[in-house]
Amino acid sequence: MDLVSLPGFRDFFPEEAARRAYIFSKWRDAAERYGFVLYDGPPLETTELYRRKSGDELIGQLYCFEDKGGREVTLRPEMTPSLARMVASRGTSLPKPIKWFSIPQLFRYERQQRGRLREHFQFNCDILGEAGPAADAELVALLVDCLCSFGLTEKDIWVRVSDRPLLAALLEALGIKADGQKAVFQAVDKLTREPTEKIHANMVAGGLTAEQATKVLSLFDGRKLMDIASEFDGSKTVCDRILVLQQFFGILDAMGLASYVEFDLGIVRGLAYYTGIVFEVFDRKGEFRAISGGGRYDNLLKTIGGFDLPALGFGMGDVVLGELLTERKLWPAKLMKGLDAYLVLVDEKLRLPMLALAHQLRSTGFSVDYGLSETNVGKQFKAASQKESRFAVVLGPDEWKRGMVKLKNLMTRDEIEVGVEGIVKRLQESRLSHSTMPEPISQHRD
Repeated sequence: MDLVSLPGFRDFFPEEAARRAYIFSKWRDAAERYGFVLYDGPPLETTELYRRKSGDELIGQLYCFEDKGGREVTLRPEMTPSLARMVASRGTSLPKPIKWFSIPQLFRYERQQRGRLREHFQFNCDILGEAGPAADAELVALLVDCLCSFGLTEKDIWVRVSDRPLLAALLEALGIKADGQKAVFQAVDKLTREPTEKIHANMVAGGLTAEQATKVLSLFDGRKLMDIASEFDGSKTVCDRILVLQQFFGILDAMGLASYVEFDLGIVRGLAYYTGIVFEVFDRKGEFRAISGGGRYDNLLKTIGGFDLPALGFGMGDVVLGELLTERKLWPAKLMKGLDAYLVLVDEKLRLPMLALAHQLRSTGFSVDYGLSETNVGKQFKAASQKESRFAVVLGPDEWKRGMVKLKNLMTRDEIEVGVEGIVKRLQESRLSHSTMPEPISQHRD
């Protein structure tokens, strides 16, 4: 049979791996600037961990099987259950609030489509032990700053924010009790993907009257937060949740991020464990799936590990983000790092001294390569060019007798003789000079 990768899985050739490393570096830098610390967990967990979190909601999408020890196990489809299990195991000893981030590879057996594969890498940031809206705003600020570090602006992205308790309070005010609210949440989650008539029919099928379904749909006609506050001012629960949202938006406004965020009651997030403010990030043109999403899940740690702690977090996958950077022409012009020096051997008799020099340069921190077998000088220079080496260090017999080598700048084509003992210093000086030169950080944008 043909040896090809499985459907929905990717090969990362050097160019793709360089792009992935670039995304990872931006994710890590953003998290650390906000005081988050890295953690990780096993890629294989017990299936019960995910069943306890989501019931059978996700079981059909899992890569699950019985291992050789007879255990029912699953390749992790998300990171939050592992986080909850880990924090529950050491909860009382961890200083609060906990601010952790991870970049796991996740797996789900689902239909592959644009922006969604059966494996992807995901940037997860979570705050545990903080109940107030300042934590929610902190997460959204991190999310926005991270995306801006890729060159995206408020013209490219926006964060749509809602609040599940607020929507529940509004439904209660419309006479829709808890048993009918589940159908509303499930229907509303598909507002942008299905016709209004079908959403209405689904709510009626879920137990609402036609009149109630019509009133529910009227909540999502683009009303502002203050419009809702005015219309439902008789409900204390509604007013209390609006106050929380006002505090949340006020913090982001103080940070200068108001232009990135917008209230949108239609954002409910599909998973039932969310308990507070929820949000999703989209591109302004509406060409892609959600870039990121998250929210507050205050009851999850207690459900999974019996440890009661408020919590919230978000996830950002690499697939949609990569597609967006490509469409906006925001990849750096140069992602793959070239060599500092390529050693060119004129006379094979100098191979042993060349090996000693290569090891010395590498031990000093330079990236160095050379031909592993005998070849002519022209092919060696061609290899140096293919590896994007900045310098060629030419070891010739005449120069070597005088304790010298030729140092050729492969960008400017300038060439000088340098003493063998001084080659490290000369390369260090060149690296310092090169690091102060401006480099393009992105491609041209139309």
